[in-house]
Amino acid sequence: MDEWIRQAEVWVGQAEGWIRQQPPEQIYVAAAVVAVTILVLIVASCLKSSKQNTIVLSGLSGSGKTTLFYQLRDGSSHQGTVTSMEENSDTFVLHSEQERKGKVKPVHIVDVPGHARLKPKLDEVLPKAAGVVFVVDAQDFLSSMQAAAEYLYDILTKATVVKKKVPVLIFCNKTDKVTAHSKEFIKKQLEKELNKLRESRTAISSADISDEVQLGVPGEAFNFSQCQNKVAVAEGAGSAGNVSAVEQFIREHVKA
Repeated sequence: MDEWIRQAEVWVGQAEGWIRQQPPEQIYVAAAVVAVTILVLIVASCLKSSKQNTIVLSGLSGSGKTTLFYQLRDGSSHQGTVTSMEENSDTFVLHSEQERKGKVKPVHIVDVPGHARLKPKLDEVLPKAAGVVFVVDAQDFLSSMQAAAEYLYDILTKATVVKKKVPVLIFCNKTDKVTAHSKEFIKKQLEKELNKLRESRTAISSADISDEVQLGVPGEAFNFSQCQNKVAVAEGAGSAGNVSAVEQFIREHVKA
């Protein structure tokens, strides 16, 4: 240890001698370079630490968002969960990752109630979203298809979602049921409904949709590949614990 201290003292003495030999202007430039470098490192660190880690669970009431929330957090479906009128919000390590060795980044997940009167809550959390999971009831899809399409349209045309290119996962839930529709069928039907909505809403004055961004490509039938932000479709079953597609989506956009 004493040897290291003596060596350090030698290096300090050499550095002081070098500084005395340099013109003042050169010393000022060197000091400025060091200061700027430190500032850049601080800013980069702040940006990294402030990176969004919020995943928003959205969709109609009864689609299974709350069950999905508990599966991701606890690995339990919490049987008996009823349609929620209050948002569920928590920051946690995904249940499937709790046994992993090493540091795993927690995720902040917000389960937004699907009732129409509570949509303003969705508008509050979307600007903070690193990703949006839109949950669809695959078993009862046809009866709720139009309402689901309207809800999804509002998300996909929201300026905060489009401009920040927030990724969206359409999660077809309850596909373990015999009468459930496939993700391919749901995808095609939603694209058709969104195309109809786009045509009807373009007639509305732009002053009434100031927070909306035009959906798709004008003159072409709508499909999800036209969205400026990435939109994917997956299937699973929250109550059966089949939520790997959602977990993968989360880890793609909130790095562990």
